[in-house]
Amino acid sequence: MQNNLFLIATGLIIAGVILLAMAFVPVRAIVQQLPAGTVRTRWKTLSGLIFMFIAGYILYAFLHGPDRIRSIADLVVPGIFFGGAVFVFMVCALSLKTALDLRRIYTLEQEVITDPLMGIYNRRYLDRRLAEEIQRARRYELPFSIFLLDIDFFKRINDTYGHQIGDMVLQRLAQVIVDSVRELDVVIRYGGEEILAILPNTRVVNAVELAQRVRRKVAETMMVVADPKKDRPAIQVTVSIGVTGYRASGGWDTTSKVVERADKALYQAKNQGRNRVVSSDDHDDLDGL
Repeated sequence: MQNNLFLIATGLIIAGVILLAMAFVPVRAIVQQLPAGTVRTRWKTLSGLIFMFIAGYILYAFLHGPDRIRSIADLVVPGIFFGGAVFVFMVCALSLKTALDLRRIYTLEQEVITDPLMGIYNRRYLDRRLAEEIQRARRYELPFSIFLLDIDFFKRINDTYGHQIGDMVLQRLAQVIVDSVRELDVVIRYGGEEILAILPNTRVVNAVELAQRVRRKVAETMMVVADPKKDRPAIQVTVSIGVTGYRASGGWDTTSKVVERADKALYQAKNQGRNRVVSSDDHDDLDGL
């Protein structure tokens, strides 16, 4: 009887050690996916604690030989050890599964709201994000602005060099704009070659300055390099930009009203000769030097 109890106790301890060792697998997978920082450090600390548990289980097994296991009551501690190992393994495994599921959901959501060609947000994301900014502006009385940008004479590029080159121009343009705005700004493909940027906590005067910086940067950038073999020169483009801001006076602004004002300002920029920025607030020619 005593030998059987000892075998059961030993089996529980060994099974617990195996489960704790198996817990290292999901913990390691989680650590590899996390960026450097506090959370990753804490998971590494958990690995150290699991190692300490394993050492404790083994030490207990050595200190409690057959002469220490005399009755069923002596199986309580090995049983608790086994249950603890099951708990640790399940928590680590479920944590990994949850992390993978969340990552998969995030990836799918990003695919839904991201333009596959330009790599920026698409039209689906526009209404939702604008509504959020308007709600924030109303609640906290914060300003925000948008600008709507269009490539000047883009049809000529497609007609002359083909849509493949046109796509290369669009990809490079998106990259230039994202690099030119702030991290908190949201860049969205509004349609065709039109790009809209949402500028949180930004007054119109500052939005115009940012739009001017974007306009100049685009004009200075080589969108497609020259290819002598195909008799294709280097391609550069200019853009026209319409700017507007959220208006709290005269009734609450809506997403459609904000976008409509930016579109009218863009139309005016094109009407005034292109390669310029126009604000809906003052309708001045703001293309500056």
